[in-house]
Amino acid sequence: MSTQILVVEDQADNRRILRDLLNSVGYEILEAVTGDEAVTLAAMQCPDLILMDIQLPGIDGYEAQRRIKADPALRHIPIIAVTSYALSGDDAQAFAAGCDAYVAKPFSTRALLAKVRAYLPLQPS
Repeated sequence: MSTQILVVEDQADNRRILRDLLNSVGYEILEAVTGDEAVTLAAMQCPDLILMDIQLPGIDGYEAQRRIKADPALRHIPIIAVTSYALSGDDAQAFAAGCDAYVAKPFSTRALLAKVRAYLPLQPS
C-alpha cells in the first residue's frame, strides 16, 4: 500500500503544485478543498499525513485540525500546517489547534519535502 497524504487547500494552483511535487516522489495524494471535506476524508481514508491550509471555506484549518485530533482513531496522523498566515503568533495558534509542524507560504519545495519526510521517514512504495 502506498503512503497517502491528504492535501487540504482551497486554491487550485496550490493544490496542483503540492500534488505534482508529492506525486513526483511517489506519494499518493488525496485532496480536500474545505475543512469539512478534510475531516470527512481523514475519517474515511486515514491518511499517513495531512498538509493543512488554514484559510479555508467553511470551517478553517484550525477547526479542522481540532476535530481531527479530537478523534481517537485519527489523532495519531501528523498534520503540517502549510499557510500564508506567517505573522508572529500564527504558528503558536496552529500548534494550539493540533498541528505537528508549520510551514509558511511561499515555501521551498526542498524544505517542505524534508518536513514531510521527517514524519514519513520511509520511502513511499
